[in-house]
Amino acid sequence: MKLKSFPKGGIHPPHRKNSSYSPDDLNASLPSIATIPLSQHIGAPSKCIVKVGDTVNEEDLIGEASGFVSSNIHTSIPGEVIEIKDLFLPNGRVCPAVVIETKGEFSRIGKSLEIYPWDDIEKEKLIEIIKDSGIVGLGGATFPTHVKLTLPEGFELENLIINAAECEPYLSSDHVLMLEFSREITTGLKILKKILEPKNIYVGMEVNKKDAGDLLTKTFKEENLDASVVLLKNKYPQGAEKNLIKAIIGKEIPSGKLPLSVGVINVNVSTVYAIYEAVCLKRPLVERFVTVGGGAVKNPGVYRVRVGTSVRSLIEECGGFTEEPEKVIFGGPMMGFTVFDLDVPVTKGTSGILALTKKEVNSARTTNCLKCGRCVDGCPMGLVPSKLFKLIDHNLCDEAVENGLNDCVECGSCAYNCPAHLFLVQQFRAGKSIVRRSKGAK
Repeated sequence: MKLKSFPKGGIHPPHRKNSSYSPDDLNASLPSIATIPLSQHIGAPSKCIVKVGDTVNEEDLIGEASGFVSSNIHTSIPGEVIEIKDLFLPNGRVCPAVVIETKGEFSRIGKSLEIYPWDDIEKEKLIEIIKDSGIVGLGGATFPTHVKLTLPEGFELENLIINAAECEPYLSSDHVLMLEFSREITTGLKILKKILEPKNIYVGMEVNKKDAGDLLTKTFKEENLDASVVLLKNKYPQGAEKNLIKAIIGKEIPSGKLPLSVGVINVNVSTVYAIYEAVCLKRPLVERFVTVGGGAVKNPGVYRVRVGTSVRSLIEECGGFTEEPEKVIFGGPMMGFTVFDLDVPVTKGTSGILALTKKEVNSARTTNCLKCGRCVDGCPMGLVPSKLFKLIDHNLCDEAVENGLNDCVECGSCAYNCPAHLFLVQQFRAGKSIVRRSKGAK
């Protein structure tokens, strides 16, 4: 079997995808209190449209998109708004959050769900449904999906690529989703096909998910969907947008350009499932599949979790900690963010919650750069991370941009390879932030 991959760099961290799941017990417990941030997407934060003391039903709109690149926010539980407060997100930003205490009935639990026909809905209306439902990219970027699906006038899409690579260690949410909901994903793909009218549809996934690939291929055939599953090498960061496109269709996105520049739209497989729910079940995005893993978690698992559920309650549902974790990470270990407060809530962009032991973190003292070149070998974008690090360290951020800083996808391959244990990714993020602020000042 010939497996595809991107040509430059990449690393091979251990998979550690040991989170179990039960098809009959996928749903995490419902939160008694949900803390729902009003910024769970790239773009302008949503505008709060509720106040303390208001009663809300499950899936009610509580945050209204405040611009084209923004997203609606809905409540994941019915109840009473007991507080509106500022909240620190895992990425360090602060945004308003609505705190809701559960009261009243859930509208869907224990009831048979009606599946609504969509074949006769115009594509403009389908995009509007996706927008109203607050769908964002669930692979981690959280870009509002309706923006991505709004093509320029007269544009003909060559390739729709579904990202099911899930290349980060520990994370298994997309894998479980494909195994349990292949038919729903297929319907979501049909909806996307109607909206975008692509010439080709590819689903890219690493070969360690071949069972899910075989199931999707079988379902596509049964549902008469012309789409191909492309198996990829187990290589990180296979799921990075530019690398995935290069691996599957052989085209390279020019620096500073978007996938549309090479005739491609990239959508995460979890987003496809959310589109199915929005269109066929008339359900906004109020929950997602989350991997709860790491050596410090007693019973690692994959669960369908309501937005606003606290990390603390989710960890307790998995049996608690076997030992005090060295780090708790939102997302994967390569690109995720360390959190210091277990009361922080799950958001639309939370693909995983990892409680890592001291042995797993394997932290070591930082030394000076050894000029060994291992960071260059690992970089999938062909950059020289050690040079970028030095330029930013000397406050030469504009020169770092000239040397490709904005092409860095912050995958962490350089830091993984670095024997000096330099905080390379953190430095690059800081450099980008300095450049953004300096441009804003002008």
